Amino acid sequence: MHTTETLRHFEEITDHYIQELNEFTMEQLRRQPSESEWSLGQMYVHLINSALYMQLRNADDCLTGNEAAVISTEGKTETGEATFNQGSLPPIRIQVPASPQYTPGQPDSKEQLVQGLQAVLRRMNEIGPMLEQESLQHTVAHPGFGMLNAKEWFRLVEMHYRHHLRQKDRLKSELASSV
Repeated sequence: MHTTETLRHFEEITDHYIQELNEFTMEQLRRQPSESEWSLGQMYVHLINSALYMQLRNADDCLTGNEAAVISTEGKTETGEATFNQGSLPPIRIQVPASPQYTPGQPDSKEQLVQGLQAVLRRMNEIGPMLEQESLQHTVAHPGFGMLNAKEWFRLVEMHYRHHLRQKDRLKSELASSV
């Protein structure tokens, strides 16, 4: 997928996430279906934080040739190849044991979530144009997908947001049935 197409899709998904926020109270956004599941608000925080502090930071590192980025002969893992060839993350639920470094906190306000989503969109718009003229030789390792270049880290933000649409819809249905 071309960078401008990725950006266009990402803008649409971001608008969708922002519009959906209007449907929920803060209590609903913080309600966890069970102790081991995230609330809708935590899912939003996860999307924002993983984009800003992992995916886009790694794209930046690849673009700048930062010490975190390497020129590697290693490529993507088999899972990484399949994911990028398909253009989406597998439609499976991924549950990671709760931990302070991975479990996102509850949001303080809807404004915090809107501002976070808009901050990610701004960074995507800043990084996107740089991807066309930059060499893609620098890579940063992803824990499941192997070595990814700046364009792949960039695409991963949109794929990740799209992947969580299923979780959002499931949590939204659970909220509706608990009324």
